[in-house]
Amino acid sequence: MTGLERRLTIALPSEDFETQISQRLSDARAQVSIPGFRAGKVPMKEVRRRYGRAVRAEVAGELMQASFVEAVQQETLTPAGSPNLEVVKMDPGIDFEFTATFEVFPTVEPIGFDKIAIKSPTGQVTDEDLANMVDRLRDQRKTFTDVERSIVEGDQVTVDFSGTKDGEVFEGGTGEDMAFVVGEGQMIADFDKAVMGMSVGEEKTFDATFPEDYQAAELQNTTVQFSVAVKAVKETQLPELNDEFFKDFGVEEGGEEAFETEVRSNMDRELTNAAKNQVKQQVMDEISKLHEFHLPQAVVAREIQALKEQMLGQFQMPSSAQAPTLPDELFSDQAEKRVRVGLVVNAIISNNELVADTERVDAQLQEMATQYGDSDQVIEWYRSQPEQMQSLEMGVLEDQVIDLILSEAQVEVVESNYEDILNGRSIVEPEPEPEPVKETDTASLEGEEDE
Repeated sequence: MTGLERRLTIALPSEDFETQISQRLSDARAQVSIPGFRAGKVPMKEVRRRYGRAVRAEVAGELMQASFVEAVQQETLTPAGSPNLEVVKMDPGIDFEFTATFEVFPTVEPIGFDKIAIKSPTGQVTDEDLANMVDRLRDQRKTFTDVERSIVEGDQVTVDFSGTKDGEVFEGGTGEDMAFVVGEGQMIADFDKAVMGMSVGEEKTFDATFPEDYQAAELQNTTVQFSVAVKAVKETQLPELNDEFFKDFGVEEGGEEAFETEVRSNMDRELTNAAKNQVKQQVMDEISKLHEFHLPQAVVAREIQALKEQMLGQFQMPSSAQAPTLPDELFSDQAEKRVRVGLVVNAIISNNELVADTERVDAQLQEMATQYGDSDQVIEWYRSQPEQMQSLEMGVLEDQVIDLILSEAQVEVVESNYEDILNGRSIVEPEPEPEPVKETDTASLEGEEDE
């Protein structure tokens, strides 16, 4: 046995074991129906002959479970998973003996928080950020209208095309009624450039080179020839900033000013949450790096299974036998990290006797509820669901742990902007610029050659 594995050998008096078996057989005798015997009058010898082996195994299983619980309580052990129970002796006339092999949770001593270094991004939503967001929202609801003119960037065009590589048609190189927006990266850059200026009914043949990072490896950095026929050209129509547009975002009154206020409020919330989550992730990463201890493999295995089910859910795959088999190795590192961090967080909560702050729980509930129409009904529903409330309270407890760590950690406040904070760029160390190549002193070389 190594690490966190423990083995207990547990023995029970033969008299207690046999008494329970006899009682169970006696109870069965009153109920069993065997041809040739009246109900309830079957001889005990016959009942024992027919059912003795099964009843012995059943009683043994129950006794092992109950005795194991008593034993770990007596030894003040905390199992990390179900035990592996193995019978050692179970024959009549001798003490019933079995072993229980299991893992326990490790003893975790959190390392000083002053060793943790964190970058905390901060910024605000500017008028320019707001204008860019409004433009994005309009773009998300754009429509296309047929036009009779040459193609320009931003137009939606419909084409038939065929491509050849070294004179041979290649897989994925042909298409009919293919619609795409020019300049949005839906086609390779050379294809976009080639159709610019074409009109409906026009045909064209041109060379195009696939980029080095193209998804099909066999086409990367390869030049092919395309023939294309334009069938339709549509220009972009952005929606007007009017009451109809504002209603799509839940703004019924107040016009553009109220709409922008709502958008800015959402952006502020996104900014705050993004910064908070990035700080939290850094803390968790640092916790994982600083702490080394044996992990209970039973808990890691459960975490791997949870990650598998999470991935299947994201891809809307069934978690049944029809689902693809995902190897444990894909998830083992992430699972071990989550288990390690979870154990350290639990130790911090226990050592500091932390409990979920009721005011923060209420505030969290209120913030979640404001995303729905009837916030009171949402809050009432959450409070009626013990599992949901437990999850919410655990999230608040984690936030309190983060706050405790940050109060002692090395925190560098990083001034940044909306886009960089949302994309995580504000806390990423910039790659060092390559040193400039020194120019060769050709004159001195020539001088050396002359010598």
